[in-house]
Amino acid sequence: MKPGKAELEKLVEQAVVDAYGEDEQFTALQTAIEDNLAVPFQTTVLGVEVTVAKIDLVPGSDIVAICTRGKHRQAIGILDLPLPTPAPPGAEWVEAYRNWAR
Repeated sequence: MKPGKAELEKLVEQAVVDAYGEDEQFTALQTAIEDNLAVPFQTTVLGVEVTVAKIDLVPGSDIVAICTRGKHRQAIGILDLPLPTPAPPGAEWVEAYRNWAR
């Protein structure tokens, strides 16, 4: 079950409590996702099953999921990443970030 807007706002509040300004809030949310989203997990991107190996931050860009398939690696923006059903533990942090980024 997806968290409601109020729950997402509480998660954002929890993550950014000591953050000043948008840049610090962004970094705090990236850290919350990295700390709480259970990786690795499997998902499907463009019809191909991939493994989300880790969460990273591309400087000057966005929070990305590092996806692997065999020897291939691709960074995909976390907001563009389709989460599997059921979603992995900690996926609510991705939704909280999505809510904050709007």
